[in-house]
Amino acid sequence: MNVVDSSGWLEFFADGPNAGEFAVPLTDKEALVVPSITVYEVFKVVCRQRGEDAALQAAALMQQGTVVELSPSLAMVAAKTSIELALPMADSIILATARLHNAVLWTQDEHFNGLSGVQYYPKRQRE
Repeated sequence: MNVVDSSGWLEFFADGPNAGEFAVPLTDKEALVVPSITVYEVFKVVCRQRGEDAALQAAALMQQGTVVELSPSLAMVAAKTSIELALPMADSIILATARLHNAVLWTQDEHFNGLSGVQYYPKRQRE
């Protein structure tokens, strides 16, 4: 199973330097777990940068994976994760979702660098 965090989705949609790294888990829809918070974050950024139509298209693609809603039990696990690892709220929800689904978390977010179960790619600048 795979979870791609918001930074990975945005990199993929922008065809950034690391887009190819995120294409690997994103093309395997059967194994793709999508925390609902990533839909929020990606929709917001794409809407602000490219408009609502592009944001709706991005959200539709994201929903081809298995979307996981934030339940009370997941929220509590995420809160404990946030405390233990000093992660921001969204990051702790994403990591907790990945761990509960035994998924690899794919990211270029520095907060996750070095954590178990994380496939981290440092952000690269366009050439």
